[in-house]
Amino acid sequence: MTTTHLKNIEQRLLWLSHWMIHHANHVRPKADGIKTGGHQASSASMVSIMTALYFSALRPEDRVAVKPHASPVFHAIQYLMGNQTREKMENFRGFGGVQSYPSRTKDVDDVDFSTGSVGLGVAITSFASLVQDYIAAKSWGDGAPMGRMVALVGDAELDEGNIYETLQEGWKNDLRNCWWIIDYNRQSLDGIVREGLFERIEKIFDAFGWDVVRVKYGALQRAAFAEPGGDKLRGWIDACPNQEYSALTFKGGAVWRKRLLDDLGDQGDVSALIERRSDAELAELMENLGGNCVETMADTFAAIDHDRPTCFLPYTVKGWGTPIAGHKDNHGGLMNSTQFAEWQEHMGVEKGAEWDPLATVSDVPALKSFLAEVPFFSKGIRRYRDDKLPVPPVIFSSDREISTQMAFGKILDDLAKGGSDLAARIMTTSPDVTGTTSLGPWVNRRKLFARKELADAFIEHRIPSTAKWEFTPNGQHVELGIAEMNLFLLLGAAGLSHSLFGKRVIPIGTVYDPFVCRGLDALNYACYQDARFMIVGTPSGVTLAPEGGAHQSIGTPLIGMSQDGLAAFEPAFADELAVIMEWAFDYMQRGGEGDPDERTWLRDETGGSVYLRLTTNPVEQPGRRQDDSFRQGTIDGAYWLRKPGPNCEVVIAYQGAVAPEAIKAAGMIGEGRRDIGVLAVTSADRLNAGWTAAQRARARGNASAQSHVERLMRGLPPHCKIVTVIDGHPATLSWLGSVAGHQTIPLGVEHFGQTGTIGDLYRNFGIEAEAIVQKVNGLTAGRTVPHFAA
Repeated sequence: MTTTHLKNIEQRLLWLSHWMIHHANHVRPKADGIKTGGHQASSASMVSIMTALYFSALRPEDRVAVKPHASPVFHAIQYLMGNQTREKMENFRGFGGVQSYPSRTKDVDDVDFSTGSVGLGVAITSFASLVQDYIAAKSWGDGAPMGRMVALVGDAELDEGNIYETLQEGWKNDLRNCWWIIDYNRQSLDGIVREGLFERIEKIFDAFGWDVVRVKYGALQRAAFAEPGGDKLRGWIDACPNQEYSALTFKGGAVWRKRLLDDLGDQGDVSALIERRSDAELAELMENLGGNCVETMADTFAAIDHDRPTCFLPYTVKGWGTPIAGHKDNHGGLMNSTQFAEWQEHMGVEKGAEWDPLATVSDVPALKSFLAEVPFFSKGIRRYRDDKLPVPPVIFSSDREISTQMAFGKILDDLAKGGSDLAARIMTTSPDVTGTTSLGPWVNRRKLFARKELADAFIEHRIPSTAKWEFTPNGQHVELGIAEMNLFLLLGAAGLSHSLFGKRVIPIGTVYDPFVCRGLDALNYACYQDARFMIVGTPSGVTLAPEGGAHQSIGTPLIGMSQDGLAAFEPAFADELAVIMEWAFDYMQRGGEGDPDERTWLRDETGGSVYLRLTTNPVEQPGRRQDDSFRQGTIDGAYWLRKPGPNCEVVIAYQGAVAPEAIKAAGMIGEGRRDIGVLAVTSADRLNAGWTAAQRARARGNASAQSHVERLMRGLPPHCKIVTVIDGHPATLSWLGSVAGHQTIPLGVEHFGQTGTIGDLYRNFGIEAEAIVQKVNGLTAGRTVPHFAA
């Protein structure tokens, strides 16, 4: 009886997913001439797999990353179970409707992981499993659910390099409780998958300790193989090239018959096997690959009784069960209206009943009773919560000279010494740059994480070393290999721990700042999922002078400004960093589930992740500053280090490591003029976000709305000039003049650097004190003000 219910569900999901796409493209009124799309064929190949998975194999504690192009099937599942509305289904790929690809924040149904950029949804399940083990090993992790982390994978996604980086990291961390289910339809966007590819891919999975389960034949095929002559049919199927099989599938039963009889005829038993079946039955048999057989898939999943990572390889037909099955152009293709009308009749769906979740079901009460008992949906929407952790004061009294990177390490070390609940929940990670990004003291105190104890041989042999690499289940640092995509995937998974597992983790990752760019896709998707983490990019800029252009970052401040869900800071001084980190630990815990809205646009109510751009260059520290205006200005993005006078001719606005140059230049200019202002920008990102939010508020009728930067600029005379300076792209601060209409000269770095001293590079790019003074002289050349020696 269960198989009958699963088959009914499978057919309902096939219909609902395809009707939703057809409705969006051919029924719903169009505002423009652009195809809405929706990947009917890619959905069809996954229907049987997803039916067996969701309605037989999964439990509430399991988490699933659905391949992007199977999104319509996922939404159809949720609609069938009452977790999605018809209104949003009717508006598929429309504004406010169900999303093109599953989204934790944009969809109302029960999405575990946002997917869309191929490969990332696959890989994050591996790191979610690692985070699950991390939590389970901790004393505060009691009661957290332990489930399987499941990825539904398109076979073409395995071309993505980050898949293989993830496999290696999983092997190093003793991965378990992870399933990857590969939709092996052998077709991609542009063509057919190469012959023999998966023999090699299977060997890769095997090399990294995965069990590989090949699911090639469905129940009908296995039954046919048991008939006289069935072994010959099986041999023919195994030898048939991918392209040929796809083309024959598209052609249908009559062509299947001719080809099989041409190749296998006059052999008695196999000819009889073929002739016993009508054209429709023969086509059904040949399309009954393992992945298109819900009974086979349910049995395959149920047979797994261990926690080893498992790769399922179910063979499928792209477009299975539809008129476009097997065609090489069907990836983005759609059934036209004539095809769909014929298919609707074939599916038995009456006109007007298209949206009925249980149309065509003969025994509705029986199926409803079955659905009410499906384990995966028994607990409703599976979004957990965890209490906010109190943030202890972060008070930092620094040396006279210190870099922000070193200050970061000392702040974490102070937290490591303490016994706060926050410190216990911090999980640090780094892609093989732990020591060089100042995480060493934290790791020495809090150890490295592994599910099994692993002693440090250097300690055992009493060899002196500053790094104590002890692995323990209580450890709080996850050491990664040199793969920044893995870093952001782990941060994304850990940053969702409060929702996925009901236990809050405070993830902190460090990376060389220029290599933030290596992991941008994964960073973007971590933010899109509303994961909460802190990423520390250090060392940064051309201030890392001896390392040369390959290790010097230029555009990362602009990345910090443009990335939604990420509050970017670049402090110059240790006390600024202490204020920012204390605020950040709270900010990362704010808000709840759902799409963060524009209540402030700074996300101060809804929270988010934090990016710190730090440097190794020690700078002289200011005196003790703890006043409210300094603290709030640091968080809001800027404060006056030197307040401008009423007749101010020039403001120097700087961000980050160039603070000493800006301060020195102001001192040189100030010898002849007292009204010069120095604006310390700690976050061009938050400063700009507040300004644009205020503009929107005024446009909507709130005439009194004013941003922090507008208040800072309010008293500047119209003739005042602004010189901005940053060890990064000058566009980061160039917009400041637009706030109140002041002429602005932006200084920064626009080209690849080279090796040298900091002084060499600052002079080369014109961001040292003397160059700033020269710019000021140029700005004021037309006015009766003194020039100052550079």
